[in-house]
Amino acid sequence: MDLVWTIQSIDSQAIIDILLVALLIFAGSFLVRGTQTLLVLRGIIVVIVVIGLLSSILNLVAFNWILRGIITMTTVAIPIIFQPELRRAFERLGRASMGFRQNSITQREMVVNAICQAAGRLSERRHGALIVLERQSRLDEFINTGIRLDSEITPQLLLTIFWPKTELHDGAVIVRGDRVMAAACVLPLSSGRNLGDRKLGTRHRASLGMSEISDAVVVTVSEETGQISVSNGGRMIRRLDATRLATILLTFYGANTEDDSAAVPSSVKRLEKLRRWVGIPNREGNIPQ
Repeated sequence: MDLVWTIQSIDSQAIIDILLVALLIFAGSFLVRGTQTLLVLRGIIVVIVVIGLLSSILNLVAFNWILRGIITMTTVAIPIIFQPELRRAFERLGRASMGFRQNSITQREMVVNAICQAAGRLSERRHGALIVLERQSRLDEFINTGIRLDSEITPQLLLTIFWPKTELHDGAVIVRGDRVMAAACVLPLSSGRNLGDRKLGTRHRASLGMSEISDAVVVTVSEETGQISVSNGGRMIRRLDATRLATILLTFYGANTEDDSAAVPSSVKRLEKLRRWVGIPNREGNIPQ
C-alpha cells in the first residue's frame, strides 16, 4: 500500500527532478567513460549503497551517522583526487557546447604532422615503431595492456618512446584525439588471411591484426628495412615516405564520423584508391588500374 501511495503521490515536479538527476548521472558517466575514474566511482558508489542499505535495515544509528560523514568527505575528496580527469571532462564539454568537434581539422593535422615527422626520423634511424590511431572503435582493452601516459602527442615524445634503449619501445602506442594514451601496448596478431607476405614481422602482423578487429589506422615502421606502412580494414600499404603517409593518414583519420557498419568497407575502397595513386603493387604484385 505504501508503494502504491508513493507512486500516486508523484507529481510532475518530482518527475522532472528525477529526470534531471538521471541526466546528470548519465552526463557524468559519459564524460569519464573509458577511464579509470569511472571504475573507481562505480566502486565507491557500490560500497556506499551496500553499506547504507545494511545500516538502514539493521537500524544502526551510530553507523548511519558515520556513513553520512564519510559520504560528505568523499564528495569533497573526489574533485581533488580526480582533478586532471575532471578538467579534461569539462574541457570536452566546453568544446562541445561551443560547437567544436573533438577531432577538429586543426587537431587532426597536428596529430598527422607529429606522426609523419616521427615516422620519417624513425625510418632513417631504422628504429621500429607501431602507432595506433583510434577512431570510432574504442581501444580501452588494449590501452589497459600498456603503460598509461595520457600525454599530448609530439614528434619528440614518439621518438623517445621508440628509442631502442627505452623500456617502452617494445609494443604499440595508442593515440586518442591529440593524446598518446599509452605505450608498450599489446596488440592482437593477424589471423593470417590478409598476409600476402609470409615474411612479415611481428609488428606488421600486429598492425594488420588491430586493423582487422577495429576501424583503427595503424602506422608501422620496420626495424629491419626502415619502411613505413599503414594498415586499415585488414589491408596494408607499404613502402611509404612522409609525404604519402600524411596524405593517407588525413584521408583515413579525417573520416572518423562514418557509420560503424560501413567503416571497414569504405576504408578498403579508399585504400585501393590510395594504392593506385601511390603506385604500390598489391599482394599479387600488380598495380591496380
